Amino acid sequence: MTVNDPIADMLTRIRNAGQRGHQELRLPSSKMKEQIARILVEEGYVESYEVEERESFPELRVVLKYQQLGTRERRLAIGGLRRVSRPARRVYAGADEIPNTRAGLGVCVVSTSQGLMTGREARRRNLGGEIVCEIW
Repeated sequence: MTVNDPIADMLTRIRNAGQRGHQELRLPSSKMKEQIARILVEEGYVESYEVEERESFPELRVVLKYQQLGTRERRLAIGGLRRVSRPARRVYAGADEIPNTRAGLGVCVVSTSQGLMTGREARRRNLGGEIVCEIW
């Protein structure tokens, strides 16, 4: 199966694994996906990630993070994920136009000339770029 938008596929896999209560998920790796996973770890949305070399292609293993609600209930630390810029419709923003996701409670991932970073970091460095996704 060919995936036209690997980033949207990654976000969907994370969302689905969280809904099913899985502890981890595996998906085909790429540099962009690794950087998104790095941001998710830095912002505290997932426990960890690692790239495992396979015979045919490298695989990204993401360990999900859950919040304990009660004695038996738990929920995914990620409340929601949304792909903003898609292959059919790219969304770009200047440093002063980068959105504040969920009034600052979420994270906006921006692809800049200096690499992938959060919207907060891009604003601090006065960099604009492509708004890849939002996580809250």
